[in-house]
Amino acid sequence: MPMTEAQLTVMAESLFEAWNRQDVEAVVACYADDLVYRDPNTRGEVRGRDAMRRYLRKLFGAWQMHWALRELFPLADADGAAALWHASFRKPGGERTVEADGMDLVLLDGDLVKRNEVYFDRAVLAPLLG
Repeated sequence: MPMTEAQLTVMAESLFEAWNRQDVEAVVACYADDLVYRDPNTRGEVRGRDAMRRYLRKLFGAWQMHWALRELFPLADADGAAALWHASFRKPGGERTVEADGMDLVLLDGDLVKRNEVYFDRAVLAPLLG
């Protein structure tokens, strides 16, 4: 039975909370063993929990981030959702913060994320990269 919008919202908020703590193991625990993850920084797909751990260690070492769920739209023909979010990004020890809005497309396997595609304009990060 597909999750309700309320269940999906609780799950999304829990996932964002783990990302906000930048807790690698808490984030990985939200994903299926055979996960596929992609965002504008991955240069392709991250496949499986071990690859996700490696990616997150690098990502969390390079960025301080905060994610907030704005809206959630359950998918009609699959167990998952499109989640609209607002985020802030800062380099560790840096003073400047940039903000962005984006979307995650999430497909589930039970209560675990099996596919997560992140979409946002990476150009907003340019002021922090120079």
